[in-house]
Amino acid sequence: MSDDSYVFEGPADALPPRRGNDAPQTVSELAFALKRTLEDRFGHVRLRGEVSKINRHASGHVYLTLKDDKAAIDGVIWKGSVRGLGIQPETGMEVIVTGKITSYPARSTYQIVIETVEAAGAGALLARLEALKTQLRDEGLFDPARKVLLPGHPAVIGVITSPTGAVIRDVLHRIAERWPCRVIVWPVVVQGDAAAAQVAAAVRGFDALGQGSAVPRPDLVIVARGGGSVEDLWPFNDEALARTVAAAQIPVISAVGHETDTTLIDFVSDRRAPTPTGAAEIATPVLADLVAALAELGGRAARASGRIVEDRRTRLRGAARGLPSRADDLLALPRQRLDQAGLRLGAGVERNRAVHERRAAAVGARLGPHLLERALERRRARLDAVALRLEAFPPALARRRETLSALSRALVTLDPARPKPGFARVEAADGGWLTSAAALTPGLRVRLVMPDGAAGATVDSSGPSVAAATPRPRRAEPDQGALF
Repeated sequence: MSDDSYVFEGPADALPPRRGNDAPQTVSELAFALKRTLEDRFGHVRLRGEVSKINRHASGHVYLTLKDDKAAIDGVIWKGSVRGLGIQPETGMEVIVTGKITSYPARSTYQIVIETVEAAGAGALLARLEALKTQLRDEGLFDPARKVLLPGHPAVIGVITSPTGAVIRDVLHRIAERWPCRVIVWPVVVQGDAAAAQVAAAVRGFDALGQGSAVPRPDLVIVARGGGSVEDLWPFNDEALARTVAAAQIPVISAVGHETDTTLIDFVSDRRAPTPTGAAEIATPVLADLVAALAELGGRAARASGRIVEDRRTRLRGAARGLPSRADDLLALPRQRLDQAGLRLGAGVERNRAVHERRAAAVGARLGPHLLERALERRRARLDAVALRLEAFPPALARRRETLSALSRALVTLDPARPKPGFARVEAADGGWLTSAAALTPGLRVRLVMPDGAAGATVDSSGPSVAAATPRPRRAEPDQGALF
């Protein structure tokens, strides 16, 4: 036996099994065998941990990691399960998940396939609620200025609550006791995953009712639920429900839980009630109190009317004491005044007629015929003066005619276009008149126009020079005078 041979010391039944001849497995076979083992052994588990590294894939699947202070495990939520989750996981949230353990053979890692997710404890729920409350407050949904005033005397009240239980009975009893009016109940579940969606649908349904619809539109709506734990009341902290209540046109009273319970819709509703019964009291006045108030007002009105009538009666009696006891005595003085006025009226008319008659006589005296005669004399004198001027006009006209004839004859005699015998008009070749000796140059062709005709001529240089020519003085023409 060689030195490197192996010697087993011990009982024969403790020998290790011989595996040298076992058929080898592939990696895939081993990976899928481990996957089946994990799924069979850990087919249903509940884990508590903090969410981290969350990834919402475009396919709709959600991948995340659950961890605690010592370990971590990958998780996946398939698309079909994401829509049915009670809460959506967020980074840093502590949750409790339910699912099964499986492996991912491609990477030889194990993971949990998550089917349900719930918050781990009230502390996590309250932390999430505070974050959502801060967000809605920043958006202005808690602003008191946007809240609607409740009607003082509602005719129809809508109640959103469970149709069974003590809450609806207490609300209906309190309303009937205080202010009998029509109540319309919209039944919903008030606990569980479906509660928030049903309550929101009821609020929208009441808000969509018109004035002419078969179901009358409520004047206000009460959302009511009894007390419970934070988890029980959690549907009323839903963000979608809070936004629906904030957007409602009908005033909404929130009456969820007991007086110490607070939910998100308490802040966005138009009024918060400590209890469902308190909501019924806030929504309705007390009919008996109104009847008593009306009776008191009616009595006060009757007493005030009686005092007014008695005051008027007293004044009338006082005024009656100053009047005569008989009607004839009351009318005697006015009759006498009427008679005196009638007498004065006749005399006044006569005096008025006399005054107007005197005025007419005075005016008639000034309108005698002598006024017209004087005007006629003035017009006749003017007419005679015009006639004299007309008589002197023909001799003057004859003189003006003779003067005009003389001027016409002189104009014909002196017309340059008609030369007198013994005279000629000198014209240049272009037809212009030559009136100066300086314009006559040797060799210039001119035209001589005479009374009986015209002839051409050429200027000769044999005569005296133009410069030596002395113009013949013109005979002064007699003054012809004015035409008129």
